[in-house]
Amino acid sequence: MHPALSVIFLTTLIGAGQGIFLALYTAESYAVLKLVPMPEREFFVIGSLLSFLLLTAGLIASFFHLGHPERAWRSAARWRTSWLSREVIVLPAMMGAVIVYGLLHYLGWDLKKFSIETSVPGDLTLIVGAGGAAIAFLLFLCTGMIYACIKFLQEWATWLTPVNYTLLGTASGFTMATLLALWAAPELTRFFVVWAMILTAAGFVTRSISLMRNKRIRYKSTTQTAIGVRHTRIEQKSQGFMGGSFNTREFFHGAAPWLFRSIKWLLLLTAFVLPLLLLGVALTHTSPALLATAFLVQYAGLLAERWFFFAQANHPQNLYYQTIS
Repeated sequence: MHPALSVIFLTTLIGAGQGIFLALYTAESYAVLKLVPMPEREFFVIGSLLSFLLLTAGLIASFFHLGHPERAWRSAARWRTSWLSREVIVLPAMMGAVIVYGLLHYLGWDLKKFSIETSVPGDLTLIVGAGGAAIAFLLFLCTGMIYACIKFLQEWATWLTPVNYTLLGTASGFTMATLLALWAAPELTRFFVVWAMILTAAGFVTRSISLMRNKRIRYKSTTQTAIGVRHTRIEQKSQGFMGGSFNTREFFHGAAPWLFRSIKWLLLLTAFVLPLLLLGVALTHTSPALLATAFLVQYAGLLAERWFFFAQANHPQNLYYQTIS
């Protein structure tokens, strides 16, 4: 398939936005259980703002993929059967949850504001945060299932697709949270570094499994099944015309074979191996430059990973449009 830059930025930006929100809520939950120190309110406010900005940037990027942006609202109409429609509904809900969560921390409100006494500190933000976390995981599911539900694109049609969307987005968010913690809550820096390493390593495992799976796929559609001829050797010499078409532009990545293979190894190096090494160093030698580099390298790797994810999908129509001349 042809990777659209707008969709690549959409999925990676909202993934990081969801990830940093989950990082905030994880830190607050641990702090309530007295497993880590409770950070100042500013940490949650700034983190929520970052999450909202990333989600907004992803939403803006999605409009560049629309032929008629003024009709975007119609995309929510098929929510009963379409994962895309569900994503269109859940994404604004996620943005709303992030705004409410950050605003409650900014105002310092809890359930006492509504004459409800509890012994749990930050009870109201914990409740709202739990709802926001559930929405975040639902949004990961919707985004991943947009592609996993397409049965004839066998590279996508696997449970690994939504799992990878979840792990890679969450890992990038926790990596960004390490930088935020170093500035606003230094006592939590190591906590976020460890979580970022765990999520990055988990993402490396599941993405590697999906790459190995896709390499061994036995396609259901072949040249023989397409034309109904059972001969063991069929070769296409031409697709019938000398130039490209919509089909050759939109259903094939167009990259040279050597470049396509190189990007696979590049994404493994930049999205997983290098961030893990940088985060490992940060366990003993933390610095803003080191953690910023870890996030930027990982995000660049996720851009390559998402490009490869789309490009690797082999549309059955390419059985015919595989040769221009």
